[in-house]
Amino acid sequence: MSAAQAAAFVRTLAAHNPAPRTELNYTSPYTLLVAVALSAQATDVSVNKATATLFPLADTPQKMVALGEAGLAEHIRRIGLWKAKARNVIALSRLLIERHGGEVPADRAALEALPGVGRKTANVVLNVAFGEEAMAVDTHIFRLGNRTGLAPGRTPRAVEDALMKRVPPELLRDAHHWLILHGRYICKARLPECWHCVVRDLCNYGDKVLWPPPRAA
Repeated sequence: MSAAQAAAFVRTLAAHNPAPRTELNYTSPYTLLVAVALSAQATDVSVNKATATLFPLADTPQKMVALGEAGLAEHIRRIGLWKAKARNVIALSRLLIERHGGEVPADRAALEALPGVGRKTANVVLNVAFGEEAMAVDTHIFRLGNRTGLAPGRTPRAVEDALMKRVPPELLRDAHHWLILHGRYICKARLPECWHCVVRDLCNYGDKVLWPPPRAA
């Protein structure tokens, strides 16, 4: 896409969803961090079901450590990679207590030093909890950036860097939400629903699906 086309693409998404928000349920920077860590290779719906019973019991690092790995596992067994995630959440909770007084740091390097926290998770926390202009590239945004021509790149970091340059500065704060929601519900992996896409005319994808597939008899 040209710079003007890319700007129009994001502005159009913004116009159709003026107040976007994450679909993960959270009540604090800490519960957001835990929810995002649990969401890797899992749906937000499955994470929200787990945290609906988890967070009333453990919504601080201190309570999570007291709950323990086995106690945490009871709430997240239906989430993918739950064993590793249970270990990481308990470990990161301990480090938050030991290094940061039990608070989630608003610092990328400090966040990425926590077990199970990579660049994408750190970007979500920085963006949602602390209002920074950070771009978290998940599978949906990676696919959308390449498919549409908005921000092509061979790696998530390449797509992230391209988006940071191409999204209008005043829209960077919420752009992550617009793009992930569009990738999740419209520009889907197997069958992009181009027939009701608000940015269809701004998209460079060559195989647009202009009509919904016929329903099986």
